[in-house]
Parts: sequence; structure tokens; C-alpha cells
Amino acid sequence: MNDETIDQARAAELRDKLADELKEAGFIASAQVEAAFRTVPRHAFVPAGTPLEVTYQADSAVVTKKDEHGVAISSVSAVFIQVAMIEQARLEPGMAVLEIGSGGVNAAMLAEVVGPDGQVVSVDIDPEVTDRAIALLDAAGYGDRVTVLTADAEHEIHGFGPFNAIIVTVGAWDLAPAWLRQLAEGGTLVVPLRMNGISRSIAFRRTNDHLVSTSAVVCGFVPMQGVGQHNDREFRLPEPHGHTVTLRFDDGAPDNPSLLDGVLAGDRSEAWSGVTVEHGVSFADLHLWFASFLPGFCKLAVEEGSELAQERKSWFPFAGVRGDSFAYLAVRPALEGAGVEFGAGAYGPHGPEAANAMVAQIQASTSTSPLDVATFTLSWWRRAASVICWVSPAK
Repeated sequence: MNDETIDQARAAELRDKLADELKEAGFIASAQVEAAFRTVPRHAFVPAGTPLEVTYQADSAVVTKKDEHGVAISSVSAVFIQVAMIEQARLEPGMAVLEIGSGGVNAAMLAEVVGPDGQVVSVDIDPEVTDRAIALLDAAGYGDRVTVLTADAEHEIHGFGPFNAIIVTVGAWDLAPAWLRQLAEGGTLVVPLRMNGISRSIAFRRTNDHLVSTSAVVCGFVPMQGVGQHNDREFRLPEPHGHTVTLRFDDGAPDNPSLLDGVLAGDRSEAWSGVTVEHGVSFADLHLWFASFLPGFCKLAVEEGSELAQERKSWFPFAGVRGDSFAYLAVRPALEGAGVEFGAGAYGPHGPEAANAMVAQIQASTSTSPLDVATFTLSWWRRAASVICWVSPAK
């Protein structure tokens, strides 16, 4: 975005207003991160023409590059997750930080937090992304405070490190051994870790020869490229009128997807749980519950023009396949208009059974005691622990 076309006073006003909101919501907790956010001109790092109101909105990610299919492969992450991840890293002045996934604005904030005696290295596999980041950082006055490199960060970054913190800003399915070798004793690794399609930004503190998780934040990121890339399995289901509904599996895809052939040509089933939630209340843990306990869990994507696309406000993109049928998370108005009730819509010969299976998990997730919740959380971490590698002594 060309600074000459921007109302700088308006940008500063919106930035300060957003900083106040992020503090009140708990995403900004430290004076260093607050000062960095109020200082860095976020609008200088988004594509030209992006409205200031979008740039300085807490939950808006701004896409900076798409692939040939129109899928986002690089973006300026939503503000709330940027500041939350920097807080997770527990940075101090003078620290060395490695950012994996470049964009510019996040690296600029890191430079502000660690100060002139610190070191920020930002790495991306895409030379177009790094060229853009270098140009924008130079223009914003951070060219001599951030080193931007083009490389696959699955491998070690020679000539730099060890790092007090490594912040990964792309979705990962595993922890690269190179990250662990470059992490200093007592250092923190912050990574958007994905398990069965659900992501959380996890902070890990290196303690002697192992990692200890210290915090988790709800997030979403464009997927990693290169050696660490992971491809979902997709089943495209045609509608009778020519549109497509896609089921995406991170893991555990059905062995015989042909059972779903023609499933959308049949009638739809519904089941309702009696579980309600007020508008504005997060139910992100329900998604995590599905990923852990709903058989056949997957993500749902619909093509514009399809029946489900026309009903977009009545469902969420979480589904479960049950043989020749599948169910998806549905909602309908409740609480006298102040909220919604959770339920399931389903297609297939055994749609009612699939819908009831999802409803049972909705009810189970909200009827647990505090001890059961702790058990569930421990269960999820045990499943996620399969990606955690023991740290070899740095060489």
C-alpha cells in the first residue's frame, strides 16, 4: 500500500483503537508487544487498495498471494493471532528470533520487541514472498533490522542461531528436527500445529532434552510448502445440478469412498441436540472435540451455486463420514433469537444414523464434568504428542 495515498492520522487512530481492543480481550498482555503493535504501520504491508478498516480489524487475514487454483498460499495473518503468538514466545530485548513464513509486518513487530540489540531472521520458501517482504521492510524503515532469506526452513539456517525463539507462521503437521537443533536452551518454539484438520498455535519451551507445551491459542494458517508439506485427501461429491461438495480429510480418510457416489441425490436428514449457544460465544472446543472423537471427521467445502452454499449461514464446515453417508454441523435459531441450537444435517442411505452420531458427540462435549474436560484435553495432547520429537543436543 502506498503511504502517500493513506491518511496517516486515520491509520494511527485505528491502530490505537485496535490495540486497546486487543488488550481488553487479553491478546496483548505485555508492554513490549503493545508498544510494537502501536508503532508498526500495518497498512504498509498489505496489498494496495486494502481498506484501512479491513487492515485494522482484529480477525481479518489479508491474502497476498494465491496459487493457480485461487487458493491462498501467503497472507498477512489476522492481527489477534500475530500478537498472541508473539506473546506466546515470551520475547525480551536482545533475543534472537527466527520467523518461518515471511510477510513483513510480523517481522517488523518482532524487531520492535527484541530491540536494536536483538536479531530477527525471516525465512520463506517462495522468492516472490521474500522479495516483497524485503521491499516492504525497507520502505517501512526495518530493512537493517530484519534479515530476510529465501530457503526451505525444514532445513537449518546456516550462519544464524541458536535462536531464543522460533515462530512458525504457516500451518505445520510436524516439528522439523532442524527447528529443534536451532532452538537455544530455554528457548520457545511457537507453531500452528494441525491435528486432523484442527489447528492450535502451541508454544513449546525447550527444557534440557525435551519440549514442554506452555500455551495454546485457536488459529488458522495457510499450509506449509516444501519438505514439510502435507496434502489433504479430497472427495468431490457431485450435486444433481452440476455443483460440487468436497470432503477434505487431513487423516483417516475412508478406505472405500465410492460408497458416497450419488449421495447428494437423495433426501437430507436432520437431527437436533438441544444444545444451544448465545451469539458471540466461541465454540472452538467443539471443533477440537469432533477432531478427536467423531468417526470419519473431515472438513466440508461447497461450490458456489450449490444447495448448501445457498444455506451458508445455517451450517459450519465440519463433517463426519459414516460408510455410505455423511453428516455436517448445522445450526438453527434458538434462545428467542439470541443464539443457535446445534444439530446435524446428513445425506445418504444411513443419513439419520450419521446425524445422530454427530448429535451424540455434540451432547457429550457439553455435558462433561471438569474432570472429564481435563481427561479430554489430555487425550488430545496424547494424540498430538506423536509429532513431538525429542531434542538432540545442538551440534
